[in-house]
Amino acid sequence: MKIMITGGAGFVGSHLSEYLLKKRHKIVICTKTSVKNVDSIREKIELEKIDVTNYAKLEKFIIKKKPDVIIHLAGNTSHSKSFESPFNDLDSNTKSTLNILEIIRKTLPKCKFILGSTFVVIGKPKKLPVNEFTECNPTTLYGVNRLSSEYYTKIYNQVYGINTNIFRITNSFGPKEQIIPNKNAINYLIHKAFKNEDITIYNDGKFFRDIIYISDVISAINCIIRKGKQGELYWISSNKKTWFYQIGNELEKLTKAKTKYVKQPKYTKKVDVGNFVVNNSKIKKLGWNPKISVKEGIIETLKYFKENNI
Repeated sequence: MKIMITGGAGFVGSHLSEYLLKKRHKIVICTKTSVKNVDSIREKIELEKIDVTNYAKLEKFIIKKKPDVIIHLAGNTSHSKSFESPFNDLDSNTKSTLNILEIIRKTLPKCKFILGSTFVVIGKPKKLPVNEFTECNPTTLYGVNRLSSEYYTKIYNQVYGINTNIFRITNSFGPKEQIIPNKNAINYLIHKAFKNEDITIYNDGKFFRDIIYISDVISAINCIIRKGKQGELYWISSNKKTWFYQIGNELEKLTKAKTKYVKQPKYTKKVDVGNFVVNNSKIKKLGWNPKISVKEGIIETLKYFKENNI
């Protein structure tokens, strides 16, 4: 198949591109950022620098390439930036999705569309574990815009019959992710520990998340490409509680870093989703299971930082 990946040079996108290339798919990447993450496969893929919020350019590119599947991963992934630049977040996380859906509707109605979404659309869950039927009350503009994209995707499936899927990823981590505290806290902590610097964790680390390593995310997306039922939403998660004090303990064992526990900032209190774990039984019914533990993932990420002198 010919698979187009928007944001294909990003964290998830670059890993997915490498994986699908090994499965002998033709890979087309749309990106507007650095392509460093796909340097190793640059000669084996088609890559175009396109802003997915630019309808005219995107339409010409999609019509030219005629993909069988479009996986939409492009967009802002920082909740703090969604408040700093709300209209930019609206464009990158909502308008971009509507652009692609309209282009498919008009020009490639047989093209499958898969939207990558996030656990933050839920907000603060009233009941755990979360599942596909859990009520959504996002606490950030980022979450609102991602949720809007989900609704666009559902409507284009229901009204126009476009073959769509949506997946939501819980806290993922691993090599190639940007090291920014408000973008991926886990990667940021691992990198701080790698440099043998003190790591800071809020509230004595007595809160848990559903954390999943990148290779398991990628195998789950591949499962959805192959077996996902039209119009369905799937959670990609470990279905395990990982307490943040456990992460601190592991990093202290594996590095020379020390953990410092600090109070949660006021901003974080307002937007934090709190404890979070997901029932992933729906995607497991497609034959997928996560394989990498958080500890194994931390070791692999530290290894990546060392080998690449990051």
